[in-house]
Amino acid sequence: MKTPADKTPIDRAALPYRPCVGIMLLNDRGEVFVARRSGSEADWQMPQGGIDKGEDARTAAFRELEEEIGTAKAEFLAMTVAPHRYDLPDDLLGKVWKGRWRGQEQMWMLARFTGSDKDIRLDTAHPEFDAWKWIDAEELPGLIVAFKRPVYESVLAEFRPLIGARTRSP
Repeated sequence: MKTPADKTPIDRAALPYRPCVGIMLLNDRGEVFVARRSGSEADWQMPQGGIDKGEDARTAAFRELEEEIGTAKAEFLAMTVAPHRYDLPDDLLGKVWKGRWRGQEQMWMLARFTGSDKDIRLDTAHPEFDAWKWIDAEELPGLIVAFKRPVYESVLAEFRPLIGARTRSP
């Protein structure tokens, strides 16, 4: 694999994983929030992003919600037992995140949205998404880009027993 600028090979194994969080945000019906990446017709994902130096995963998750969807109105429900990793495909390696990472290592948080749909605002300071919707959790793997799909399937499997059981209003 070579970088486009200098043509030197990229040693994937020498690159670290970017420490990140992901948030499976549920509404009171047990549906999952997904948003479409700006400029894409098909790249849907749940909110996610990097963990800043000195920040824990839970704090990063609420910050990422605020930065990406304009609100952090959510109640923490659970965190994955261990981080989930994915590698960037060869065509993205060296191009995203200034070429510093081989992929992401993500702790995932399950949270219940406590706001209303009008609280969700994609016109943030640095917009990443241009559309959003609530979906049935089982639809997640089919909406996600192929290289992230195994992570989404694992996170869904881990949180599946909690979806609905702890999110619906009485």
